[in-house]
Amino acid sequence: MSDKTMTADEVVRRLHSGMTLGIGGWGSRRKPMALVRALLRSGITDLTVVSYGGPDVGMLAAAGRIRRLVTAFVTLDSIPLEPHYRAARERGAFELTEVDEAMFMWGLHAAANRLPFLPVRAGLGSDVMRVNPGLRTVTSPYEDGETFVAMPALRLDAALVHMSRADRLGNGQYLGPDPYFDDLLCEAADTAYVSCERIVDTAELTKAAAPQTLLVKRHRVTGVVEAPNGAHFTSCAPDYGRDEAFQKTYATTPWPEFAARFLAGDEQAYRSAVEDELAYRSAVEDERAYRPAVEDERAYRPAVEEGT
Repeated sequence: MSDKTMTADEVVRRLHSGMTLGIGGWGSRRKPMALVRALLRSGITDLTVVSYGGPDVGMLAAAGRIRRLVTAFVTLDSIPLEPHYRAARERGAFELTEVDEAMFMWGLHAAANRLPFLPVRAGLGSDVMRVNPGLRTVTSPYEDGETFVAMPALRLDAALVHMSRADRLGNGQYLGPDPYFDDLLCEAADTAYVSCERIVDTAELTKAAAPQTLLVKRHRVTGVVEAPNGAHFTSCAPDYGRDEAFQKTYATTPWPEFAARFLAGDEQAYRSAVEDELAYRSAVEDERAYRPAVEDERAYRPAVEEGT
C-alpha cells in the first residue's frame, strides 16, 4: 500500500494524445470537472471519450480535443441537450458512436471483466443497429436459440471520476444517491484517477456511511486528487447541488468567450472567475429589484400629494 495523492496537473501529465478516456458521473452530476479543466489546460487531443456525457463532453468537444465519442447521451439535465456538444456535432467535429444506456453499461461490464463482448437485448429492433453498422449479433448456443446484440467491451486507457471522499490509498466513497457507474469505469481502465471533495483517513470512510458507499477500491486506482468543489458546476450531493445559474452562463456563452473568461488560468483562477461571475449576477439582480422599487416610489408620491 502506498500514498497515491497527486495534483490534477500531475494526473494530466500521465495522459497523452490518442488515448481512450472514460469520464465518470452522469449528465451534469458529479463530473470530475477539475480534472477536465486540467486536461483542457494541456495540449492533449485526438481523444476517444467514453462517457454518460455532460459538460465534460461539451467542453472537450468545443475545444476540439475529441476524435471519437462513445456515449448514450450528452445532457446538462435541466438543459436537455448539451449546447456545445450539439454545436460540435452539427459541424462534424468528431466521430460519434451512440448506443443505448444499457448497452453502454454492458460494454463497461465486459471491459471490467476483460471479456471481448457481452450479450444484451437492448438495441434489438431499434435504429441503434442501423446507425452503428459495426455492431454484431450472437445466437445463444442453448436450446432457446435467442439472438442478442454483442456489445463490445469499452476498454479504457484511463478513467477520471469524482468521489465525495477518498483516502490516500485510493479508496473512493460516494455519499449521494447514485454511484453513476464510476466503479465500472475504473475497473474497465488500465489506469484510474479519482478526484474527491476531501481526503480523509481510511477509518473515517466507514464511520458515517454504510460500507456499500465505498464504491472505488484502491487496487483499481492509480492516483487520488483532493479537489474541493471539483465537480463544479455539476452537482456533488450531498456536498452541493448543481450551480444552475453558472450552468446557464456556460450554456448561453459562446465557447471562445467562456474559455477566455473561465478557463484561461489554473483552478484557482477558475474559482476567482466564478466568484466574480457570482458577484456580477448578484449586482444585476439587485439592480433589477431596485428599478421596480423606484418606479413604485415615483407612483406613490403623486398619489400621496393628490390625497392630501
